[in-house]
Amino acid sequence: MDSKWKGELPAAGLFVVAICLGLIGRNNKPETVTAGVQREEPAKTEVVLGAKIAETGTGITVTKADDWSSEFTNEYETFMQNNENDEVVDYLEQSPYLKTLYEGYGFAISYGSARGHTYDIDDLYATGRPHKLANCFTCKTSDFTAKVLNEGDSAYAMAFDDFKSEVQDPFGCFHCHENTPGEMYVTHGYLADALGDDLNTVPAADLSCAQCHTEYYFDPETKATTLGYHGLDTMNPEDILAYENSVKDTEGNQFADWVDESTGTRKLKAQHPEFETYYGEGSIHKSFDLTCADCHMAKETAADGTAYTSHYWISPLQSDTIMNSTCAQCHSDLDALKAKVKEIQDETTTRETEIGQKLVQLDEKLTDAVNNGTMSDEDLDTVRSLYRDAQFYWDFVFVENSEGVHNSALTKETLDKAEELVDQALAKF
Repeated sequence: MDSKWKGELPAAGLFVVAICLGLIGRNNKPETVTAGVQREEPAKTEVVLGAKIAETGTGITVTKADDWSSEFTNEYETFMQNNENDEVVDYLEQSPYLKTLYEGYGFAISYGSARGHTYDIDDLYATGRPHKLANCFTCKTSDFTAKVLNEGDSAYAMAFDDFKSEVQDPFGCFHCHENTPGEMYVTHGYLADALGDDLNTVPAADLSCAQCHTEYYFDPETKATTLGYHGLDTMNPEDILAYENSVKDTEGNQFADWVDESTGTRKLKAQHPEFETYYGEGSIHKSFDLTCADCHMAKETAADGTAYTSHYWISPLQSDTIMNSTCAQCHSDLDALKAKVKEIQDETTTRETEIGQKLVQLDEKLTDAVNNGTMSDEDLDTVRSLYRDAQFYWDFVFVENSEGVHNSALTKETLDKAEELVDQALAKF
């Protein structure tokens, strides 16, 4: 079974990838010790809960990443190392069945793996998917983040091409620090709105990543980037699906990212839910309070002895520093750990493909039923609903960039739900 990744161990691209510390069972308890796992809780850097919320109003400007380069040389140079993550895997070429599942949507036209954060704007412009509104700039440039802080939700509804001329700073320091070095900020209000009081219980090092590594949708009326939950308790695939299923569009129909014209199914498109997956039930890494930074941002020492945090976001499996400082606290055999990660990822991608092929079968049968009039309207709607929900659960895993390693228990559970629903739908024929 081919992985979605080229090579055995994926590099961290736009999204966080393989996290490193152990397997999980239900109820947050470790399974049988494997891959050299030791049972003691790993030591961590001091965890700072919560983050400042960026103020809104007029006059907010962006200090570009380049402008910090002389004062924070080590951080800037490692940030620019993200240019090294420049490979793109064409998912449509690798997995042609995706063209059927995403038919009628931009992802059936162009869908490739993300590169480093430094390529965000280039990749946004280069994709063959059409962009109508400026909300597509969310998380792609500091300038749009500042635009929303200054002007509110109206910025999301701007025409895409009208905002292009305002882009001066791609993804930069502003997203996580505003213009205050060393301070952590939530600059995307939709995350603060979704978490509410729970925001102050989440480590700043996780909030920083959660602003963009999350499942979202565009509000049908305002076009604003919106998260489908209220608080950590509802931040799971089942509740997110129920939330998005309850949303109505401006015409009173059930919300859909797009309508599959061949089957009449109103579909949802999941988006890189790393935060929701990592914080989901059964995450052993979260139970140890390890943050995204612990596993993806190495603690380095410069030649002059200066200690700093690397801003080269990378898989821990590709960083000896992280492997030895973080992973080795619980894993005595790092080679066994790498093998276990590959095993989890291979198992996940195999199931993704198997369930994806079942969804294609369902699509074909439903298309035939629509074209030939062999089903009642009531039965068609029942199958469409099952199809919509099954594909959402499948997609929730497919687009989560760790391929199961962030939370293997939740990954398996979500794929089980997808398969159960698609089997129910296929049984209708």
